[in-house]
Amino acid sequence: MTMAQTLTLSHVHCRYGTDDVVRDVSLTLTAGHIGCLLGPSGCGKTTLLRAIAGLEPITQGEIHIGDSLLSRVGFRTPPQKRGIGMVFQDWALFPHLTVRENIHFGLLDWRRSDARQRVEHLLAVTELGIHADKLPQALSGGQQQRVALVRALAPKPKLLLLDEPFSSLDASLRTSLAQEVRQLIKQEGMTAILVTHDHHEAYAMADDVGVMMHGQLQQWAKPYQVYHEPVSKPVAEFVGEGVFLLGQKMSHHQVHTEFGNLNSRHIIPGEIGGFVSVMLRPDDVIHDDNARTTARVVDKVFRGADFLYTLETTSGVHIQALVPSHHNHAIHEPIGFKIAADHVITFPR
Repeated sequence: MTMAQTLTLSHVHCRYGTDDVVRDVSLTLTAGHIGCLLGPSGCGKTTLLRAIAGLEPITQGEIHIGDSLLSRVGFRTPPQKRGIGMVFQDWALFPHLTVRENIHFGLLDWRRSDARQRVEHLLAVTELGIHADKLPQALSGGQQQRVALVRALAPKPKLLLLDEPFSSLDASLRTSLAQEVRQLIKQEGMTAILVTHDHHEAYAMADDVGVMMHGQLQQWAKPYQVYHEPVSKPVAEFVGEGVFLLGQKMSHHQVHTEFGNLNSRHIIPGEIGGFVSVMLRPDDVIHDDNARTTARVVDKVFRGADFLYTLETTSGVHIQALVPSHHNHAIHEPIGFKIAADHVITFPR
């Protein structure tokens, strides 16, 4: 029975034919932490996950779990000897086995009494006990996903890999289930990596988020930092909504926009007096009926607890605002707002 261990990737490359699909990826995922590889389709995140699992060779670099070398050029520990659990996109449950038997499958080399105790414990903590004798096809999608997760957790792997595990579920289920899965992984003390293209899933589950684009790891940081301190314009756009405004650098920590001066905690790029792009997130724009500045509602998306409004200012600039849903304004209606940007995100123009 193994304990969670730190995962280390050093300058990892993966190639299909002559194409480098993963290029120079280095990261450290601390034991007991949940990491996420976040990025659009085709960015290399699933290939990297498969390389960690031992299902793909690497063409440069090294992969370690704890002190154990898993992969380097010309050497690859077989997948079944890596101590890694994996939850696939389609969950891959055995249709002829009950829930209990599916979970027990990974414990065939355990002592019978230990295996039985482990299965019953997991059935209890995941509230799957009432479904223990059902076949997978008798369960909902969310229940099947839990069974797949528990089966992978059962043998207490050194590392758990989750490849888009929520992609076939309804959007309304994904975030809540991601939080449940996070809680279970944390209870088990596992190190885990999730692959997803959905930043909401990444934020709900992960301690550390790695944003991948074009085969490269653009940023590896805490979710809060990825959202509020993105390292590039493409990362900023991918990890959350927002719009870019023209700004003028007034000092190393102040930029002027059509809404006044904004202060940045970080040094603003470029020369003083030069122009930059300033990103405003919807949570930077505060609806205020008493504000002097107004804008016209040109679009609105109802999200339950709030509306995402697109507002057009008198100068024709569009900005977005996240507003509690009891403020239900009509399209074309003018509303007051103010800018309250605690994290000013700027990039060279």
